[in-house]
Amino acid sequence: MTSGAPARGPAEAALVITCEHGGNRIPHAYRALFAGQCALLASHRGFDPGALEMAEDLALAFAAPLVASTVSRLLVDLNRSIGNPALHAAQVRRLSNEQREDILARYYRPFRSRAEQAVRRTIAENGAVLHLSSHSFTPELDGKTRRADIGLLYDPRRPGESELCRHWQAALAGAAPHLTVRRNYPYAGKGDGLTRWLRQRLPADTYAGVELEVNQRHVLEAGPHWPALRQILVTTLRHALSQAQTGLPAARAAPHHPTIPRGSPP
Repeated sequence: MTSGAPARGPAEAALVITCEHGGNRIPHAYRALFAGQCALLASHRGFDPGALEMAEDLALAFAAPLVASTVSRLLVDLNRSIGNPALHAAQVRRLSNEQREDILARYYRPFRSRAEQAVRRTIAENGAVLHLSSHSFTPELDGKTRRADIGLLYDPRRPGESELCRHWQAALAGAAPHLTVRRNYPYAGKGDGLTRWLRQRLPADTYAGVELEVNQRHVLEAGPHWPALRQILVTTLRHALSQAQTGLPAARAAPHHPTIPRGSPP
């Protein structure tokens, strides 16, 4: 992290931040697949607007490692399991098995490996980890308006995740009552994704994973509102962590470690 990042206090959980849909970059070798589709790449189908900014703010505020990618989810969705039909866009699904395997080898597997390494290293240094995955969602999908400003996604079967999200929702209600904050909306937290993949590998007493979803209308409106909202999310998360320590995996203080560089191999 930046040298000016605040040191983590002894009462704070040790965090790892990831951002799976941080950009809409298409590597040169695959650009022909998306020729003339700038609008698609710029849409919510191409990436999560604002998610990377949110992830960077969280990483800075909590002195946490950040693992992020700017490769478009249309090429390969880093938040989907291999075998999921949504792993690749239609243009990519038409490629040969060998070509798709090359994409996985270049972008998907390295990202998953870096994320897992960051989580496991943080557990080794602190005894436990809170993993926050930063996302944003389109205000309208398939003609239906999403009626939330913030979504907090978690697995209800994991008490630490449930308690943290309850406290975070309550903190947001107090600090920003104009915001509609919903849990496990607009998606189910136990659905296919990086957090579920890590839950399958790590026990609940050392790993808690939460996906933060921000309505993209806050990002697209621009102006001072968006940075202010990011600060509110950081401040209320800090408060929620102070309230939910008994429900989260116990974490001991550890020395600060640098951010893991974002992005994928060229």
